Amino acid sequence: MDFGANWQMYDRLDLSLPADAWPTAEVLNGAPGDSVLRIGTSGWSRKEYAGTLYTKGIKDPLAEYSRLFNCVELNATHYKIYSPDDIRKWTDKTKGQDFRFCPKVPQSISHHSSLLNAGTETATFLESIRAFETQLGPVFLQLSEHFSPVRKLNLYKYLEQLPEDIRFFVEVRHPDWFQKNTEREDFFRTMQQLGIGVVMTDTPGRRDCLHMAHTIPHLFLRFVTKGGHPLDLTRLQAWKERLDIWKRQGLQDLYFFLHVHDGKYEADFYQEVRTVFGLAGQPQQTQMTLF
Repeated sequence: MDFGANWQMYDRLDLSLPADAWPTAEVLNGAPGDSVLRIGTSGWSRKEYAGTLYTKGIKDPLAEYSRLFNCVELNATHYKIYSPDDIRKWTDKTKGQDFRFCPKVPQSISHHSSLLNAGTETATFLESIRAFETQLGPVFLQLSEHFSPVRKLNLYKYLEQLPEDIRFFVEVRHPDWFQKNTEREDFFRTMQQLGIGVVMTDTPGRRDCLHMAHTIPHLFLRFVTKGGHPLDLTRLQAWKERLDIWKRQGLQDLYFFLHVHDGKYEADFYQEVRTVFGLAGQPQQTQMTLF
């Protein structure tokens, strides 16, 4: 994912984490518990993984991926709605593992509809992803950079109709969601009332998307790094410190998705993540990790 990336200015940007936004104190106000950490990437078939994350010549990338990670940001569903039978072929390969698929809402809904006219397609999509059964993680609706708060009522009405037994996150990208204070406050308050999470995206060129507002006590974080750069590790360590604070305040499930711009460094950065989160030396497996 290169959204918001500004690698030419990487060394000169202020990449420190912002202070918590106002909803976080309201939402994370419980006692610390067993916070579950899940680490994944945006898919299991990236060509750069061969010979880096994966052994050369492997025949089943998903099986290899699920040996390393315990969740996946499933971009494949952004481009088509898969049949339940197709989905069961994936879950069969991860059966018996504590693994979660986190499907992205199809772009035919998120980018090419008014949302209000997407009822039939949404129903088909939901029927499809229910085939994940116990391996279904959060579903995320990524809106285009052109979807501004002018259309917020469409978004709110659409979200109101979603089933409550599936956890949803929304990713908004138009600057007005964050830079206009009235819109920002209305958006976070509405998401809190609906029980919908807001994706946090840590990418160098769009620091406004790193809003630090929890509207539910769960986190869906997309972490965009250059790969092979010392700032990647510096930013990761800052996140570990903030996550430790949020854990003490009641953060529950954390989905931490790595987006490494230069895929040849993915394996190295994955090992850095394991070290920072205290996983180094532990078996690479898909069981839940308490942090």
